[in-house]
Amino acid sequence: MQISKDTVVQFHYVLSDITSGQKVELENSNKKSNSDGPLLYLHGHQQMLAALEQAMEGKQAGDELDINLTPEQAYGERDENAIQSVQVKHLMGAKKWKVGMTAVVQTEHGQRQVTIVKMGMFKADVDTNHPLAGKSLNFLINITSVRPATTEELAHGHAHGEGGHNH
Repeated sequence: MQISKDTVVQFHYVLSDITSGQKVELENSNKKSNSDGPLLYLHGHQQMLAALEQAMEGKQAGDELDINLTPEQAYGERDENAIQSVQVKHLMGAKKWKVGMTAVVQTEHGQRQVTIVKMGMFKADVDTNHPLAGKSLNFLINITSVRPATTEELAHGHAHGEGGHNH
C-alpha cells in the first residue's frame, strides 16, 4: 500500500544537523519519537513537517528516504528577538529550573516549548524559538508499515496504537 491521505504510516528515523553532522536528540524526546521506536502518524492531516509529508507521499513499507530540509522547510529561521520574560510559576516540565533547560508554557495558541536563557527567583527569560530553528536538517527515514486509517482514527484526527495516540 502506498502512502496517501488517510493512511497510517509507521516509521523509524534518525535526525541530524546537516551543518555539524551531529545526530539531534532533543532533551524532551521520548522513546516513541526518536530512532529507538517507530513513530506513527495519520498522513495528510498536518501532523508533521509539510516537507516530510510531501517526501513520503506515494512511498510504501520498506522504502528508505534521505531527506534534507532547509530551516524554512523545517522549523524556520531563528528570531533573535524571541526572548520573553515569564513568571516561573507558568513553566511546566520540572520543579527546579536552570539555564538551557526546555520548558513548556501555555499560550493563547496552545502549549509552546521554550528554552530558559536567564533564571530569576520569580521570573525567567525564555527563548521562544523552536530548539531546531535556524538549522538545516537531515532525516533518514525507514518506513515500516502503511495501512488504511480506521473510522475512529479519522474521526479523532490522529493515529492510534504504539507510537501514535492511545486513549
